[in-house]
Amino acid sequence: MAPGRLSWPLMLAGVALVGACTMQPRSCPPAPPPVARASYHKVPWSDVPGWRADELKDAWPAFLAGCAARTLAERWVAVCRAGETMHPLTAQDVRVFFESHFDPYRIEQTIGRHTRRDGLVTGYFEPLLHGDRVPSAQFTTPLYSPPPDLLTVELGSLYPELKGKRVRARLEGNQVVPYYSRADLEHDAALEGHQIVWVDDAIDAFVLEVQGSGRVQLPDGQTIRLHYADENGQPYRSIGRYLVEHGELKLGEATLPGIRQWALEHPARVKELLDADPSVVFFREEPLGDPARGSPGALGVPLTAGRSIAVDPAFVPLGSPVFVSTTFPGSSLPLQRLAFAQDTGGAIRGPVRADLFWGTGTQAADQAGRMRQPGREWLIWPKDQPLPGR
Repeated sequence: MAPGRLSWPLMLAGVALVGACTMQPRSCPPAPPPVARASYHKVPWSDVPGWRADELKDAWPAFLAGCAARTLAERWVAVCRAGETMHPLTAQDVRVFFESHFDPYRIEQTIGRHTRRDGLVTGYFEPLLHGDRVPSAQFTTPLYSPPPDLLTVELGSLYPELKGKRVRARLEGNQVVPYYSRADLEHDAALEGHQIVWVDDAIDAFVLEVQGSGRVQLPDGQTIRLHYADENGQPYRSIGRYLVEHGELKLGEATLPGIRQWALEHPARVKELLDADPSVVFFREEPLGDPARGSPGALGVPLTAGRSIAVDPAFVPLGSPVFVSTTFPGSSLPLQRLAFAQDTGGAIRGPVRADLFWGTGTQAADQAGRMRQPGREWLIWPKDQPLPGR
């Protein structure tokens, strides 16, 4: 899971959707944006575009993985038990199962007086880095576990209207102050001994923070997974926007390949570039597990490439099947498939909003980096169960 993770297209576009408020009294939070509301409209299966064409057998492992989640809500117990007794041989077998146990609901979003069906579908992936347990001339960029001086302040204990809101901080004498920014992190002596690994590329390390989890291959051939553990609470700032605003790149050049090329041409300025984003993510280490599966998402189960999505759980409960109708990155080729709400993300807000997990490797990174497509969604909901919010 990666609460602070941003999808690459949004990060590069400079949409600052994750942040923290200041520690000064009454200075937080800012005026809230208009509240989005969701509505769910039951439709016949024939109204779900691409439902008959989807190779649903490919989605079955993701469904069973979701059923294994310890945090799965009670509403899924009956359908999961029914699914666990099945051994579907064809896409039609899976189609019959879902049509027998679920109903489709078109999701619509209302903000103020405006209602719409279209939303946004972006993508994310699991980066693969190269690193070592000890620093060297090759491996110079550390990735940290949460330091002991990182505090979490529950604002609801100070202001009841901020119940559920929190900031990260540290003690300076007897004062609670914001935690170190990226530029100042090197001054935190408490970080010593909390380096998990050192990696060979600072931009790759930054990508790992953006994605929230990934793999690191060590010199002995072992591969470990790093997962989001915490963050410093500083507001996110786009490095792509920084380069555009300083005249280093044009807007269309501020892609991940464009940023990498700029870094290769300006190695002495890479720290300046990365320090433009004060936010920092801390990690925890876990074994690789099944290399064919992604890191566990917010639901607690490994993500399935092409079938797991991150959602806003305020509108789409974790574990829900969701049919997504969009297009492949940068094209008009339809991408219509059954996916499963198994993750969340800092930029994933709103009822008709999904972040599609593309998997691990170069191709997955390319697809995720270019994915910013309009899309529609249908909540696939168990029969006779109350809808979300009811």
